[in-house]
Amino acid sequence: MDFSNGEKKLDTSTPVASISLAPPIYDPSQESRLTRAGLTLESFKRAPGRTERIAVNTAEGTVAQEDIEGGDGVLQHQMKPRHLQMIAVGGSIGTGLFIGTGNALVKGGPLGMLIGWAIMAAMLLCIVQAIGELAILYPVEGGFYSLTNRFIDKSFGFAMGLNYMLQWVVVLPLELTAVATTIQYWDQNVLTQQQSVGTWVTVFFVLIIFINVLGTTGYAEEEFWSALIKLTVIIMFIILGAVLNAGGGPASGLYSEYVGGRFWRDPGALTNGFKGVCAVFVTAAFSYAGTELVGIAVAETPNPEKAMPGAIKALMWRIMLIFVTTILLIGLLVPSTDPRLLGAENPTSTSPFVIVMDLANISGLPHLMNVVILMSVTSIGLASVYAGSRTLTALADNGYAPKIFTYVDKAGRPLYSVLFCLAWGPIAYVNLKPDIGGQVLDWLIAVSGLSTIVTWISIAICHLRFRRAWRIQGHSLDELPYRATFGIWGSWFAITILTLVLIAQFYIAVWPLGGSPNAEDFFMSYLAAPVIIAFYACGWLFKRSRPVRAKDIDLDTGRKAWYTAEFLNARRAEERQRPWHRRLFKLLFQ
Repeated sequence: MDFSNGEKKLDTSTPVASISLAPPIYDPSQESRLTRAGLTLESFKRAPGRTERIAVNTAEGTVAQEDIEGGDGVLQHQMKPRHLQMIAVGGSIGTGLFIGTGNALVKGGPLGMLIGWAIMAAMLLCIVQAIGELAILYPVEGGFYSLTNRFIDKSFGFAMGLNYMLQWVVVLPLELTAVATTIQYWDQNVLTQQQSVGTWVTVFFVLIIFINVLGTTGYAEEEFWSALIKLTVIIMFIILGAVLNAGGGPASGLYSEYVGGRFWRDPGALTNGFKGVCAVFVTAAFSYAGTELVGIAVAETPNPEKAMPGAIKALMWRIMLIFVTTILLIGLLVPSTDPRLLGAENPTSTSPFVIVMDLANISGLPHLMNVVILMSVTSIGLASVYAGSRTLTALADNGYAPKIFTYVDKAGRPLYSVLFCLAWGPIAYVNLKPDIGGQVLDWLIAVSGLSTIVTWISIAICHLRFRRAWRIQGHSLDELPYRATFGIWGSWFAITILTLVLIAQFYIAVWPLGGSPNAEDFFMSYLAAPVIIAFYACGWLFKRSRPVRAKDIDLDTGRKAWYTAEFLNARRAEERQRPWHRRLFKLLFQ
């Protein structure tokens, strides 16, 4: 490439995509502030183009994407690196961690819960590394769904896209239900259960609608600040938990003397033996669900190569520090026999986090923890609309859904996709009839129950297929600006662990805890499997596609990093000459 005279010219000898008659760049600064915020009728009109196109990074410099053909799709790029990093760190901290841990503690005991979360954490470290390697090269709309189309098979990609969208759209009514359950901590003596559900589902559903009206920027800012608050409170909980376990609590509470591993001895470390450990894995997977969201959000950042490495490393810190440490402390501080835990006997009880504060008898802190839980549940509800709508938009952009879902307005909202996902929210009102409401929601969970696990398997397979195609087509790993730390072995490890988790879930589905085999329990646990197979069959009938051979995989369209091995090796050598403290900081955080 030649960048003389300040111009960006494409040298045809350089192996990048060809010149494109790209859509015009849309400058939203010409619109009023209210229109950009999505608060005027004008904001709902279709945007005539992108706000900014993704940069293509080369050894000679950065080429503006409008000069390069790259398959950028239809979404605008409004997210900043700070948004991406906080979505990575705190975006999926919600019901699974704050409430689901109670159910896991009842089923598996403190040791079983720790084993489940630690094994899933080790697996996820490999998955997020694979996401980083792929997303920096191919920051495409729909994230891994679109990559599944490219690296595996279009029919399988169709199944994964529908599966992932379904996984998130059913989350919205579930999170709205969790909101009502959480608020009953305060209003159980004021409102009946039906009144509480009707009131608070409506209030928070309206709030979620309003934030979605504010578009991508509104969602990104909400996630940034809510993630910051969640992280702050969880770090406070970790510090406070260590103090309480050492006996530093108030004299009037349970933790006025050293606790240590008391609850590991009585009532015990494992409540249901090996079967209890197996039962914990899916709960752990649910708590980690959404970790892959950063692979979707990266498509709405102007320069993924600069934003993504820090986000991936933030994800790794969240997995190792926040989840595993928190799980350890909950197991040390809360007995698995506490009647308030969210077990089968007590489905509307409080979170283990709140129980710790109650047992410590620290005035005000139980209310603070419940507020944070409420905010986290709302955040996951918003994330469900974000992830579901972006996946639906990508499906439509690839011809797998009606073209109306490609509509993006001047506020950056994929408008009809957002409306489709919001339409699932009112399902939460089935809880007004507790006798049928619980059954409806249980079956919704069943439809998408294994979706997260299958999604992670597809990401690992995409990484393996990419690496094979990259090698067969004559490329070197030195050409990759970001390489997964554990390489292909990390992806194989992740697939192995996730396969074992599916086997463990099958075992629990056939022989459930505390009961005899029955068809309803089995389908509650494994209904997602025939649903995914049906999606694949529909995709095959629609496209009649077959898996792509590695030598035929398209490694160029949409690729945003075109470096030579010599350039990257020289850059790495330069980085090795920096002071040790700067190298350490980059290794850990950038």
